[in-house]
Amino acid sequence: MLDIRKIRENPDFYRERLARRHTGDEKLVARIVHLDEQRRKLLQESEALKSERNRASKEIGALKAKGADIAEKSAAVKTINEQVNRLEQELAGVEAEQTDTLLRIPNVNHDSVPIGETPADNRIERVIGKAAQFDFKPRPHWEIGAQLGLIDLEAATKISGSGFVVFKGLGARLQRALINYLLDVHTTHHGYMEISPPFLVRGESMVGTSQLPKFAEDMYRVEEQPPLYLIPTAEVPVTNLHREEILSADRLPIRYAAYTPCFRREAGSAGKDTRGIIRVHQFDKVELVHIVAPEESYAALESLVGHAERILRDFGLHYRVVSLCTGDIGFGAAKCYDLEVWAPGVGAWLEVSSCSNFEDFQARRMNLRYKNNEGKNIFCHTLNGSALALPRLYIALLETFQQADGHVLIPEPLQPYLGGQKQI
Repeated sequence: MLDIRKIRENPDFYRERLARRHTGDEKLVARIVHLDEQRRKLLQESEALKSERNRASKEIGALKAKGADIAEKSAAVKTINEQVNRLEQELAGVEAEQTDTLLRIPNVNHDSVPIGETPADNRIERVIGKAAQFDFKPRPHWEIGAQLGLIDLEAATKISGSGFVVFKGLGARLQRALINYLLDVHTTHHGYMEISPPFLVRGESMVGTSQLPKFAEDMYRVEEQPPLYLIPTAEVPVTNLHREEILSADRLPIRYAAYTPCFRREAGSAGKDTRGIIRVHQFDKVELVHIVAPEESYAALESLVGHAERILRDFGLHYRVVSLCTGDIGFGAAKCYDLEVWAPGVGAWLEVSSCSNFEDFQARRMNLRYKNNEGKNIFCHTLNGSALALPRLYIALLETFQQADGHVLIPEPLQPYLGGQKQI
């Protein structure tokens, strides 16, 4: 959530920055400013009436002490009470609309974010490694997975519908090995605390990390009271661990790593990436979350990207790091890097991680603060990144290390997690 005081002081800045996103959200700035003016006007009127009521109440007390008639003053107080009640109802409506509008406005982007409209305007920061070379036509992962009995898309469709996958035998074991390897690297080598969170969260948690109210159609909702939501990423429960808290400065920085399944309806993606497991409604992911002081957040972002890259380098995969432009960046991010791995079977770069700095955008929604050395309560900065999302990592491994005889080599770091097995 953006700071209403800063919008009030410099609305033109926010209009200009939001216009860079090409979403039309800059039009909401005028509405926010108007609602803020209404809110402050109603507050002033209400406070003035309350002061008048207090004076009248004191006069009534004095009149009573003298045994004088208080009927006229009592009628005046009753009228004031009615006016105050009306103003407070109106104020509640204005504040509710203002809050809802603020929750629907995206974050403004950092100065270093490339300006552009589409993914074509993203900036490639670096390309690591070289694409695998084959003396045969590389096959896509769905053919490899079916031949080796690793994945069963037909069974998944029978059970749950399109957009799901069943991993079988060594395919399931490979999935489990990847999860364990990722968690071990991040907790042992990078100093993250492992978290195993709930997979269902309340609406307040989804609001806190900015999935709601903007993206309600992409969520799986369970009709409870209050409603519960299947998490789209571990970012939601893990970042919300400290919602409504004031942390001591010596607790920062905080680093968490969590494995969870993730559930996404992909409501706006009909017809995209329908073959294989590139885009599915349920997938496994290891997520990294940072909670830091504001002055540390951009150094933390580079560190976070490096931790995600470590995995791709360990496996010897060809990948690139991309800085997302203003028209392609996520709703809550001030700055975001995508890590894209090359999948030779489908002949495409596949996103396996998005590493984002939200600055204080999520912390304001969650009221997550820390007490600095001067004793002031300051909103934290939050960051998160996938390290990594498994379906596309799985795809890259199958397609990159496929052999002419149909086997798939297992990268050396993963072999101990598969009982020393070197190929599938």
